[in-house]
Amino acid sequence: MAHITAAVCHEFNAPLSVETVDLRAPIGSEIEVTLGAVAICHSDISYADGAWGGSLPAVYGHEAAGRITAMGDSVRGLAIGDHVVVTLIRACGHCGNCASGAPTICETPYDGDRGPLTMPDGSKLHQAMACGAFAQKVVVDQAQVVKIAPEIPFTSASLLACGVITGIGAVVNAAKLRAGQDVVVIGAGGVGLNAIQGARIAGARRIVAVDMNDEKLAMAKDFGATDGVLATDDTPWRRAKAAMGRGADAVFVTVGSKRAYDDALRYIGYGGKVVMVGMPKAGDVSSYQPSMMAAVAQGMIGSKMGDVVIKRDIPWMIDLYQQGRLKLDELVSQTWSLDQINDAIANTKTGSAKRNVITFDI
Repeated sequence: MAHITAAVCHEFNAPLSVETVDLRAPIGSEIEVTLGAVAICHSDISYADGAWGGSLPAVYGHEAAGRITAMGDSVRGLAIGDHVVVTLIRACGHCGNCASGAPTICETPYDGDRGPLTMPDGSKLHQAMACGAFAQKVVVDQAQVVKIAPEIPFTSASLLACGVITGIGAVVNAAKLRAGQDVVVIGAGGVGLNAIQGARIAGARRIVAVDMNDEKLAMAKDFGATDGVLATDDTPWRRAKAAMGRGADAVFVTVGSKRAYDDALRYIGYGGKVVMVGMPKAGDVSSYQPSMMAAVAQGMIGSKMGDVVIKRDIPWMIDLYQQGRLKLDELVSQTWSLDQINDAIANTKTGSAKRNVITFDI
């Protein structure tokens, strides 16, 4: 049993407590990864604030990268010392969804209450999102990781575990965007910027970013947006349609905002679709007129984690990064130590950061 430092949530909507906890050794197909970096995702913050409920005490964090330092006896294809991206996608590989190529919606449940983490007295410590990566080390299933080249910085590689694959995957996997189509991305945060990158890589004609903040709209153009529209305008969808000359083929809602979902259909054209990526708090409801959608062949689809297959999509994205066609380093706003995690979360909540990243010396 290893003693590690982790940021523990004992109470929703309260500061995390950085303390020593216990992490058991990997068994079977599990691996232990000593982390070099873990990014702060808004999903972690939503869970810690109690927006979606969950088991406490818990260790959040799910966007990580590090080095393998121990392995269970049935691990294959990996070795001690390998650098890996650590994701929350704990796919069983056997259920109907996994077998049909949809591992992000694996039907086999994972019980984080009985995971590898415990409090020092042996009591329950929930491994949130099958990761618990706000910690020095994690023990995860080997299906959750992808090997990467050792020269890729952990800070940049960690972003591939969630924000990058979610944004780009929503475009190429969920929307199946074709070259020449027009898109709107609502929200120019970490996931939104990657949806913008995905649309650029896929060959979109017009990419309109919509956000509450002028500074973030300028940032969106650095990542490939052709136009920016303030969401605070009375009718931002009209400005977006004017920029495109028509309604969008796809609108990506990358923020967990009820208002964003209320307005999303206003941006799309005939035959267009809304891709639902951001997750509002539990209980939020939006209403639509299905007759209007049916009449002009519009639709809405959900996209979890960009519908990715990590061992297919992450190597492709790493190759794009190494070619200079995918921005990763530029997504890192600031690095912090684990002791500074509450300050990093507060900074993330201001909405000004692309991604704040906790780093470790390994």
